[in-house]
Amino acid sequence: MTRVVIVDDHPLVAEGIEAILDGYDDITVVATLSGGQEIVDRLEELAPDVILMDLNMPGIGGLSATEMILEQRPETRVLVLSMHDTPEYVSTALGHGASGYVLKDVPSEEVKRAIDAVMAGERYLCTGAEGALRPVMSGGREQLTNREQVVLLQLAQGKSNKEVAIALDISVRTVETHRKNIKRKLGISSTAGLTRYALEHGVLQGTGVNG
Repeated sequence: MTRVVIVDDHPLVAEGIEAILDGYDDITVVATLSGGQEIVDRLEELAPDVILMDLNMPGIGGLSATEMILEQRPETRVLVLSMHDTPEYVSTALGHGASGYVLKDVPSEEVKRAIDAVMAGERYLCTGAEGALRPVMSGGREQLTNREQVVLLQLAQGKSNKEVAIALDISVRTVETHRKNIKRKLGISSTAGLTRYALEHGVLQGTGVNG
């Protein structure tokens, strides 16, 4: 059973998605919330497998909430549900750690397909989002999030996962997740490669670390 939380400040949207998902035997909607702060505060209590996240909400928006959620609970998949199909919105959401991006006007069964895909460890982009992102991705790699850049800096200084976890006050498991995502985004397989990348791209400037 896949535990889903819907986070959207438009009650009609949230209720509509919940009604769709209630028709599936392998999904249970454990909560519908109206803002980013609510899901961050209740994350451990609700223990969702997938969060359907709106981007533009009062207070903590979807992007900030996504980063906070993945730091607390890296195994949770965040699936952005948005009306915006511009490359900037799609690439920024993925850069903040979202596992997928679905436009609000997609057929109802596509929401289910997206949930199944991210639960299988895949990234899911609906057709409109994929089309928007293609020109961006062809021009370069995915961008690292701010937190990933901080973790990269720590790793490039030769620190172990445990040392990074202590320095940033996060769990070792979270560091391992960031490390995996950094390597995937940069196409780098070794720690030495991460250090070299950091040196070549100025990440280590001003830290007293040199090559």
